[in-house]
Amino acid sequence: MGNVNRMKSPLENSEWAIEARGLVKHFGENRAVDGVNLNVRAGTIYGVLGPNGAGKTTTIRMLATLLRADAGSAQIFGYDIVKEPHIIRQLIGVTGQYASVDESLSATENLIIFSRLLGLGRTDARNKAAELLEEFGLSEAAKRPLKNFSGGMRRRLDLAASLIAQPPLIFLDEPTTGLDPRTRNQMWDTIRRLVDTGSTVLLTTQYLQEVDELADRLAVIDHGRVVAEGTVDELKASVGTSSLHLSIQNTQEMLAARETVEHILQVKTTISQDIGKITAPMADVDLVTDLLIALRQKGIQLDEFSVQKPTLDEVFLTITGNSVNENGPQLEEERV
Repeated sequence: MGNVNRMKSPLENSEWAIEARGLVKHFGENRAVDGVNLNVRAGTIYGVLGPNGAGKTTTIRMLATLLRADAGSAQIFGYDIVKEPHIIRQLIGVTGQYASVDESLSATENLIIFSRLLGLGRTDARNKAAELLEEFGLSEAAKRPLKNFSGGMRRRLDLAASLIAQPPLIFLDEPTTGLDPRTRNQMWDTIRRLVDTGSTVLLTTQYLQEVDELADRLAVIDHGRVVAEGTVDELKASVGTSSLHLSIQNTQEMLAARETVEHILQVKTTISQDIGKITAPMADVDLVTDLLIALRQKGIQLDEFSVQKPTLDEVFLTITGNSVNENGPQLEEERV
């Protein structure tokens, strides 16, 4: 088992990239992780959300064999994190810390060193460095010392370094924090490409939109425990039904419109502070067609009509009781 060359491909070895049961970690009196269970299917993007101090980073560090669990068990592609850490470390990549071996060296020089350490020859290492710098928009800064890089540039270089070998499992600990929207979108494309070419990604993030865009499934961790798990749509559905929003052209028809909506949907409606707007819960979206026909038959003209699912902001607030800022939950947690 210790000879990695003899083992099967990780994706053949198990359909699960991560299987964790009852992970626990104490720091003094603080029970930072309190029985976390996770199942991450190979070849997917799995998101982890949680408020400050929830235990996300500590959980990742245990799964990556960087921190020993006090209790519980976990397997990475079927290999035990306690008994076989030497194998697991060859199957994973971890971001979250700045990637450099020397602040005075350039981005190219640092990536070449990482590549050489991973066994690439001189030419391949130089070509790989150039390819990654181009992909992450760092070519113009390739010869600049890392000590002169901005935080966003360092974050991009960090992910680039983790992709030199493109391991089967990649832990991305808030990879787009501090990036501008354009660069963040580029990073999202890169993360999707990683999964398309065979990797599995475990992603923690402070951006709810990031999870909405990327994650096949996600877990919400609060006070060291997984308090909700599922697809984005499943979590949205767990906090309530979709809602109907419509605006009436002629406000004198408001009463007739409201009665029609309540009759067709069999619900109570609310009137928005904006004159001419009606909101109603909508458990059965198949009734949309019936409602539109009924409104047209009564000659009621609409300005706007939409059916909206609960937002991830609402999900996060409902599940954890924590508020969400414009970028996402107030996340950044313990660094151990």
